[in-house]
Amino acid sequence: QVQLVESGGGFVQAGESLRLSCVGSGRTFTNWRMGWFRQGPAKDREFVAMITWNVGTTIYAESIQGRFTISRDRAKNTVYLQMNNLKPEDSGVYYCAAGPTRNSHTLRSSYNAWGQGTQVTVSS
Repeated sequence: QVQLVESGGGFVQAGESLRLSCVGSGRTFTNWRMGWFRQGPAKDREFVAMITWNVGTTIYAESIQGRFTISRDRAKNTVYLQMNNLKPEDSGVYYCAAGPTRNSHTLRSSYNAWGQGTQVTVSS
């Protein structure tokens, strides 16, 4: 059974940075992709970024393009989300997700496993 554990959330001021980590276990992630989603207060969970495990292809949501970077360390089974120049609208619970590389990467249903989430709060 796949388990994903996020860490790295916190409270920061606008313009500051955070790096989220997600450690995966329970299987090898060959031919899978890892994604980050977020859910703000009274909002639906939305796609943030995705990386394919094999090749490292990345895709980002338009709202965070140029500010966030997703990466992975295959030796550590870990995915990272470097978040720079944070804005108050980036606040929310950030979730790590994993699933096979089929169907749309933006759909929650495309991912088989989810972490418990880590809170990010950005103050203005």
